[in-house]
Amino acid sequence: MARLTTPPAHRPAWERIGKAAAVLLGFGLWLAALSLPAQAQGLNPFNWFQQMFVQPRGYYYGQPWPRYRERSPPAAETVQKKPTVPPTFFVAVIGDSLSLLLAEGLTDQMSDRPEVGVLRDGREDSGLVRDDFYNWTKAAHDLIGSGQKINVAVMMIGSNDHQPLHDASGTYDPDTPKWQELYAARVDAISAMFRDAKIPLLWVGLPIMKSDRLSSEMQALNDIYREHASKNGATYIDIWDAFGDERGQFSPYGPDINGQTVRLRSFDGVHFTRAGAVKLASFVAPDVGQILDAGTPQGDAALAKIETTTPAGTAPANAAVAPAKPPIGPVLPLTGPAIAPGAQLATPAADQQGAAQSLVEQTFASGKPPEPKPGRADDFSWPRQ
Repeated sequence: MARLTTPPAHRPAWERIGKAAAVLLGFGLWLAALSLPAQAQGLNPFNWFQQMFVQPRGYYYGQPWPRYRERSPPAAETVQKKPTVPPTFFVAVIGDSLSLLLAEGLTDQMSDRPEVGVLRDGREDSGLVRDDFYNWTKAAHDLIGSGQKINVAVMMIGSNDHQPLHDASGTYDPDTPKWQELYAARVDAISAMFRDAKIPLLWVGLPIMKSDRLSSEMQALNDIYREHASKNGATYIDIWDAFGDERGQFSPYGPDINGQTVRLRSFDGVHFTRAGAVKLASFVAPDVGQILDAGTPQGDAALAKIETTTPAGTAPANAAVAPAKPPIGPVLPLTGPAIAPGAQLATPAADQQGAAQSLVEQTFASGKPPEPKPGRADDFSWPRQ
């Protein structure tokens, strides 16, 4: 019986592909046997196949590869660091939680003056009313006598002070005359302590608040600070308008120190964000810098140079003595008699004055234009000479 076979033309495609791959593989092994050393063949007969997918050493996209080698530990580099300047001028910021934010902003504002150290001596939830919780009159006295060097004191307080005030004589409600009298006395006592200790005191007013009722209460406290702190030598710093909008109303947003509109107040409508604290401190930093500069000797290097080159009480032999400069110049009366005849600075000649008068009458009275002169702009004669 005849055996049926599949014609070659009708064999499956995978069979034809498999046979072709086997032929190519055998041919590749034969080439590898001719080109590779015997040892390499014994270790890995398919090494030629792996080398097809490995980039030749020494080249990367047509460019030589960098030669890598094990790096030795780097030598100790001499980095010139800026010498740290220990603070010699200290600013004590005291008050409630707003003062703590002010201290953070002031630290940022005075970062370019490394000799300035900001002391955060505030106390959260404190005020001038509840001296049973925290007595700021005693705390200020203890701070001054602690031995800590204080060049400037900054006070910001009052956000917790709209509540009844207790003393030995009784309890008094806010906004009553007795309450205001006792509260003002505590402001006087604290500001007088720094005045007697010859420590400049900057009393920062309270900002506008989100609550209208609280804002009116803060305005009343600001009036007390402005009057009584200033009476005892302190400098009152008003920030009310800086944290309101163009209508004078509370706004959580506003321009920061760079003029960009950002959020300045926290969601409670009382405290500040970081940008708001920096803006708050920008109203205090100029006064601190002014006090710092006033206490810094000016021109020390120049004075030292003069003292080393010229002994005291002597002057160089060839030094020219400059004439003393008067404090003011000569007094010239504005209503005195005229120096020039006829009170005129310059008197035209008679013929020139007559010609000018005639030209004025001819032009404006009769309306006749003046005669053009050759070469002048009003000379329209043709041809031109």
